[in-house]
Amino acid sequence: MDAGANGLDRQLRAARFNVYVLTAAQAVLGAAGPISFAVGSLAGHQLLGLDKSLATAPLTGFNIGVALGAVAIAAVSRRFGRQASFMLGGLALASGGALAALALYRSDFWMFALALAIVGLSSGFTQKIRFAAADASPSFFKAKAISWILAGGIVSAVVGSQLAILAKNLLEPVLFAGSFVALVPLGLLAVGILSFLKLPPLVTPAQAAASPGRPLREIILTQRFLTGMICGISTYALMTFMMTGAPLAMVIGCGFSPDLATLGIQWHVLAMFAPSFVTGMLIQRFGTERIVAAGLVILLGCAIVAHLGIQLWNFWGALILLGLGWNFGFIGSTAIVASSYRPEEADKVQGFHDIILFGTVALSSFASGKIFAAFGWMAMNLVIWPVVLLCLALLGALALGERRARKA
Repeated sequence: MDAGANGLDRQLRAARFNVYVLTAAQAVLGAAGPISFAVGSLAGHQLLGLDKSLATAPLTGFNIGVALGAVAIAAVSRRFGRQASFMLGGLALASGGALAALALYRSDFWMFALALAIVGLSSGFTQKIRFAAADASPSFFKAKAISWILAGGIVSAVVGSQLAILAKNLLEPVLFAGSFVALVPLGLLAVGILSFLKLPPLVTPAQAAASPGRPLREIILTQRFLTGMICGISTYALMTFMMTGAPLAMVIGCGFSPDLATLGIQWHVLAMFAPSFVTGMLIQRFGTERIVAAGLVILLGCAIVAHLGIQLWNFWGALILLGLGWNFGFIGSTAIVASSYRPEEADKVQGFHDIILFGTVALSSFASGKIFAAFGWMAMNLVIWPVVLLCLALLGALALGERRARKA
């Protein structure tokens, strides 16, 4: 075996170690999402007076926090390194969970929204984990690294949903406070896991000085970046829009118990992350654009199932398809974006991408409560169609343009 092969083997072993650590951290930190979305809107509904359309405002706060975290982590990473920034995210999770429980004790709706914004800030830091795994991996391992990170969400789905169910009455008579107190030990556990991380620098100082990279404007106007970003944003925003409204539709609209709504979120999050074990291999076999397209078509299936009725199987079936479509669509879109920039351009491109992504997601979660209150669950399902059809058209245009470029 020559020196080049030995070097590649060492690089692959180091990448796998970091992926294992980051996957474990993702599994723990990712529980914040299922807990927040399973009971956040219900807790907000409980705290409100007459205007129940604001019930999803705390989850909008969560998504605003994610957007701010996506920007903040770029600055923190440049100054203190990615390991320290991820650990700071764990501390933010613990702090936000404690504040959310306090807000529920005080029946303070806007404090609760602020607390979920801090939990969301932690999740914004967590979102960088998928890019960190890809950036530290050889090119042929990037898609698989991203899919392994997201596979950590299987643990998040079970842990988060079960904590939401088992701990919601822990601090009676204050309903749901125990679910958010559970975020405190999860955040501290994540800090311990991340202490083992050994991420290499993205670029050396000499490389950064020699090649500062292309201007951000030039990168984000490329067809490949724009297609990946728009498909990723659309997939994530639609998933959040439907997932935020589903517990309200099930409990408030149809009279199902909060536990059944939480179990629906659990199956949804499992569907979001369980396919990640094979998504990377599917991308390698069939190509990124085809997997993204498959995810978008599955989202159309979600809209159809949800529109067929309001039985339990309609909600659970739609949520499962919603999660599966998100998995294929978002992992594939992330891979498209990750292939559009060079290592020295990573921080500025990822920061721009995530602030647009999670800003849009925040708006989608706010719109979810408003549209549900004004028009009901059935109207929400119709939103999926035009967005998915636009994304499919963009993917088709990208494939056609790249095919012409190869022939030229």
